[in-house]
Amino acid sequence: MKIGIDAMGGDFAPDAIIEGAVNAASQLPPDIHIVLIGKQDVVNALLEKYNYQGSQIEVVHAEEVVEMGEHPTKALSQKPHSSISIGFKLLKDKQLDIFCGAGNTGAMHVGALFSIKAIEGIIRPAIVGFVPQKKGGHAVMLDIGANADCKPEVLEQFGVIGSIFAQQTFQIERPRVALMNIGEEEQKGSVVAQAAHQLLKDNTRIHFVGNMEGGDMFDDKADVIVTDGFTGNALFKLAESFYDVAKERGIQDEFIDKMNYESVGGSSIIGVNGNVMIAHGISSAIAIKNMITWARKQVESHAYVQIAKALS
Repeated sequence: MKIGIDAMGGDFAPDAIIEGAVNAASQLPPDIHIVLIGKQDVVNALLEKYNYQGSQIEVVHAEEVVEMGEHPTKALSQKPHSSISIGFKLLKDKQLDIFCGAGNTGAMHVGALFSIKAIEGIIRPAIVGFVPQKKGGHAVMLDIGANADCKPEVLEQFGVIGSIFAQQTFQIERPRVALMNIGEEEQKGSVVAQAAHQLLKDNTRIHFVGNMEGGDMFDDKADVIVTDGFTGNALFKLAESFYDVAKERGIQDEFIDKMNYESVGGSSIIGVNGNVMIAHGISSAIAIKNMITWARKQVESHAYVQIAKALS
């Protein structure tokens, strides 16, 4: 298995990326390799700084860097030798099993759509977030930022692909799918939410359990939480802020610790023909190390292959 990482992407790159990769490499089986894509001399100097002497980290040179504030489409077209562009080329050519990055989120999303492309039949690929549950484990929530506005048909499809993703990633035989809404009753919510509810309810391919409210998010009421990217992003970042507030107040709690963005380290793009994971721009070495752990899990799940089969 080859896990590709944009070594130059992120607020604390390349230092935090290399440190996280070195820490992860020490815990990976010998048949799993990390491929760092970035300026070779810079990456090699940092590998030396962190005393890496193993054989599980490879370096692929990339001369250019897509900066955080750049326009995604323009940057990728004008910088074909950037670490993101090269990473997606390697993924497309099957030289990587997954490509991960903490850099420009838009460029990662656009790069996925232009290189490995959306699975045939997918209306809109989504970004999946992992939501910790009080009873243990995680629910998956989609979308958490790729699609701010969603038609009912898109939300219905999120239920289908999210269900397959949860099934493959967490080995849940029949994942429970819920629609995020402002009430549990069928008639609640916007026109879009009401129409999506009916479509999800009528879809025999999923186990739809109805609407759920924001206060139910951690209560193990669903394995898949369906919502538009605007709502999902707001909820996800609100949950992450609980950890920061607790830390500021000197509160230590095992469950709240799981809301720390570092605990998972990345979010998956699903609905594309390959494995892609996006990390926070502020990713620390711990976040990168944990992202690599989840990246391995995503490759092993073969979720995108099962989604493609289901839609064929």
